[in-house]
Amino acid sequence: MTGRLTRRGGPGAPGAPARLRELLNSGQTVVAPGAFDPLAARLVEEAGFAAVYMTGFGTSAALLGRPDVGLLTMTEMADSAGRIAACVDIPLIADADTGYGNPLNVIRTVGAYEAAGVAGLHIEDQVAPKKCGHMEGKQVIGADEMAQKVRAAVDARTDPDFVIIARTDARAVEGLDSALDRARRYRDAGADVLFIEALVSEAEIEAAAAAFPDVPLLFNWAEGGKTPPVGLDRLTELGYRIVIFPIGTLLAATAAMRRILQEIAAAGTPASLLGELPTFGEFTDFIGLPEVRGIEQRYIARES
Repeated sequence: MTGRLTRRGGPGAPGAPARLRELLNSGQTVVAPGAFDPLAARLVEEAGFAAVYMTGFGTSAALLGRPDVGLLTMTEMADSAGRIAACVDIPLIADADTGYGNPLNVIRTVGAYEAAGVAGLHIEDQVAPKKCGHMEGKQVIGADEMAQKVRAAVDARTDPDFVIIARTDARAVEGLDSALDRARRYRDAGADVLFIEALVSEAEIEAAAAAFPDVPLLFNWAEGGKTPPVGLDRLTELGYRIVIFPIGTLLAATAAMRRILQEIAAAGTPASLLGELPTFGEFTDFIGLPEVRGIEQRYIARES
């Protein structure tokens, strides 16, 4: 029993950035399902995944009940990342949108995410306020401006293992060739991983992989988005080293909540669905009640 309610690795365990680096260097593809809150992250960990991804789309939906159109601030996103990182032992990769401003803002963003316990983040080259990468109407800043933001992010990290992922949204605005050229510039600026967003065909997915045979690539398996679904084995074969599934947990939770609410509205109670749900005891065990009780016993007042 640790006597604490955070779970950022046991004594002597390598930090989250180092563990993410180890995964990237292993030659295997890191599969990181999306989490929109700590509960979802714990479920990702329970399912056996080696990493978890904090989705900006899902965070906006969970915190504001609004779409991913740049409404959340850096501090709100970093706070959410900190709560997720504190409740799991697997590395967290987090969406950091545009870095929330110019290179000075990016420096502050990297510091806040590092302090929150994040293992790596991605910043993108959209004009602020940004939009979800699979929405229409995106705009991008100049490639040189974004390269300076990537350079600032690399310089700002205090842990050299902290992973900087550079995302370009230029495919939808300027075409594939421009997106690949931008990715090269971001690689030269020091990005550890490249993220070419919203590719629209398998041919483009293959072309992006062929353009960067020696650089780890992130693939956004955006459920229902613009990018076609490709099997994990094929993505691994092509050389994609991180695959995120950003909103599957969010969509599944929405469907499940909608179903039970409809049952209550129709039948007056959810009794007919209780057999499909975790029991109260199972759920409280899952979210750590036995640990809490152990801590209480450790510090309970004892009569002399």
